[in-house]
Amino acid sequence: MELLSITLQIMVVLKKKEIETNVYQSALDRFRYLFDSFDKVVVSFSGGKDSTVCLNLALKIAKEKNKLPLDVYFWDEEVIMPETVEYMMRVKNHPDVRLKWLCIPVKHRNGGSRRDPFWYPFDPNCKDKWVRQIPDFAITHIPGFQFGHTIPEVSHLVYSHTNGRVADVRGLRAQESLTRFRAVAHKVKDNWITNARSGYSYGVSPIYDWTSSDVWLAPKIYNWDYNKVYDVLDKMGVGKNEQRVCVPFGEEPMRGLWQYKVGWPHLWALMTQRVPGASTAEKYSRTQLYGFGGIKLPKDKSWKDWFYDNVALYDDEQQKFILQNVRSAVGNHINIAKRPVPDITPDDITGLSWKGLCMIALRGDMKGRRLRTMSSHADPEKKKLIDQMRLKDETRY
Repeated sequence: MELLSITLQIMVVLKKKEIETNVYQSALDRFRYLFDSFDKVVVSFSGGKDSTVCLNLALKIAKEKNKLPLDVYFWDEEVIMPETVEYMMRVKNHPDVRLKWLCIPVKHRNGGSRRDPFWYPFDPNCKDKWVRQIPDFAITHIPGFQFGHTIPEVSHLVYSHTNGRVADVRGLRAQESLTRFRAVAHKVKDNWITNARSGYSYGVSPIYDWTSSDVWLAPKIYNWDYNKVYDVLDKMGVGKNEQRVCVPFGEEPMRGLWQYKVGWPHLWALMTQRVPGASTAEKYSRTQLYGFGGIKLPKDKSWKDWFYDNVALYDDEQQKFILQNVRSAVGNHINIAKRPVPDITPDDITGLSWKGLCMIALRGDMKGRRLRTMSSHADPEKKKLIDQMRLKDETRY
């Protein structure tokens, strides 16, 4: 049985062209291409709905191509729902799957604390606070990993260059966000295959054109196993678009911390002791305290001025990151629009404004993640640094 009434969206140079092609069959064709063109195809599996689709499509074509067992890897990020652990065990025991279960202290953002802005799953320095113990069969180190690395920085290390050209399958879909849309729309050909990391590992997104309806419908139609955490979220009244299987402490995910408190109270009690600021973030992550709600501009301030005042409250590393990205965005605006960035009303051509940039600084970084709360008073030394950057910015633009 095939998915019905589905339109495949081919995205080329930020434009969509709709053709009457079934996304299920198109995805299978992409997987056939991967197995024919790469030395190894691996699936990055989170236990979520998107990676569930990728897993099952990959298994189907791996069997067709006589390339079983399928290589799959899973980042166990310690603070995960019991149903996710159970699902991962079923995947691990699947006769056609060869799973790497990784329990490695990769670096994660903690949007709930300015004092402790990062946390590390299975951090060896705080074993007494772990919410779960490492499974006996798990991998706890990969060559080349160093404490402080993030998952994007080390994913290519899971399957080394000795495997040849590796196709690293991800459940990225363009519908999820503008950033993801751009990720698959910036090339004219093979826009679902990224450039190689370290010369051999290619990130691939074979279901980039699937909609949310598609990924929810496919397991039902094809009778695939799935993560039963979604059943719990359904019973809690969480909307389909709000259901996530991911680390819950980042700027965006922490708005769903209440779900852990309601659905898994024992796990929640451990979480509040595990990651600083979790309890406060659960209460206030949807309010102005964390950059949401009715944000008012201080009296006698422009949005541009307030942007710099707010950035001054970050530590040096985050200041540098935000300012570099904003300067790049402003530079692109100048090149395209040939005029200064407006303070309030978004530019007709670029959509940029200092009010919009200030909202980004208040809520997070230039990737759309919200960072920690900021007030209107900057540390004198940090304010001096921002004033210097402000002068350079005004001189240039």
